[in-house]
Amino acid sequence: MSPDQPTVLVVDDEQDVADLYAMWLQDDYRVLSAYEGDDALTVLDDTVDVVLLDRRMPGQSGDEVLEVIRDRDINCRVVMVTAVKPDFDILEMGFDDYLVKPVSKDELHEVVEQMLTRVDYGAQLQEYFSLVSKKAVLESEKDPETLYANEEYTELETEIEELGAEVDDTRGQLDDHDDFVGAFQDL
Repeated sequence: MSPDQPTVLVVDDEQDVADLYAMWLQDDYRVLSAYEGDDALTVLDDTVDVVLLDRRMPGQSGDEVLEVIRDRDINCRVVMVTAVKPDFDILEMGFDDYLVKPVSKDELHEVVEQMLTRVDYGAQLQEYFSLVSKKAVLESEKDPETLYANEEYTELETEIEELGAEVDDTRGQLDDHDDFVGAFQDL
C-alpha cells in the first residue's frame, strides 16, 4: 500500500459489518475502523478522505458524529451506510451520499470512488451532488404526492435548479478545453 493511498474510515457499531467493509476496501485504500462514534472522532483527522458512517449506534449516533465532522471543517466526504430508511430529516444533514443496508462490495467500492472524485472539486459542485443525492434518496422512498406536498422538498428542487445553473456558469468560465476536461473527466 502506497503512502499516498486514499484513507477510508469505516464507522459501525456492528464490528463484523465494519470489519467486512474494511476487508472489502483494504486492497485499494488505507482503511481505518471504529466501532462507536467517540472512537471515530478520536481517529478522524485531515488524512481521512472518506467516512462510511452508520447512523444508529449506541452512545454518539452517526448523526451526531456527522455534525462534529462538519463542525471541525474536515475536508472529507461522508457516506451514511445504514439500515435507517431515509426520511425528510436527511435534508438538514451534511452527508454526501446515503446507502441503505445491505450494501454489496461493488456498491461500497463505487461510492468510495465517487466520493474520492468529488474531493477534487469545489464546494459548489460538492453541494450540488449532495442535494441531488438527497433528492434521489427521497424520490426512491416517497410517492410524488407526498414529495410535492412537502415545502422542504420543493425548496430542495429550487436549490438544485439554481445551483445547477451556477455550476453550468462556472463550467462555462473554464477557458481552455484541457482545463474543462481535467476538471470534469472523472464525472
